[in-house]
Amino acid sequence: MRVSVIGGSSFDDETAEVAREVGRLLGERGHTLVCGGLGGVMAAVCRGARKAEDGQHDVETIGILPTTRRADANEWVTTPIATGLGNARNPLVVLNGDAVIAIDGAAGTLSELGHALDHGRPVAGLDTHDVDLDGFRAVETPAEAVEYVESRAGDRG
Repeated sequence: MRVSVIGGSSFDDETAEVAREVGRLLGERGHTLVCGGLGGVMAAVCRGARKAEDGQHDVETIGILPTTRRADANEWVTTPIATGLGNARNPLVVLNGDAVIAIDGAAGTLSELGHALDHGRPVAGLDTHDVDLDGFRAVETPAEAVEYVESRAGDRG
């Protein structure tokens, strides 16, 4: 399954740990990760997905970059996709996953949430925008987030 993870480009230590744990759980379960490919939540979740306690997970991490250079991707992205689209790449991030996990974030994350829900992607939200729409569930832990998207991925549009 492909899971898109969205979130802010800057965060505190607690949010970084949450993002790494989400990535670790996705990596352990063999899911492909899709994200915006840069820093912040994007780098932390990719790092968690790729780096296990006992070595590395053999999972693909896809970074859909806003820039024109694949080299701009964080070091944990295995497949960088340069778009040159800036924030207009946001729909591409969420539409390339079967489900979405939102962690923290600001206006860009809210934009991605809207695109995900508008196109029928189930979304688990961890300390992010609270939206009262079908397909969105606020969750408390990384494990709950992963379990929710796994249970709902077949519901996508």
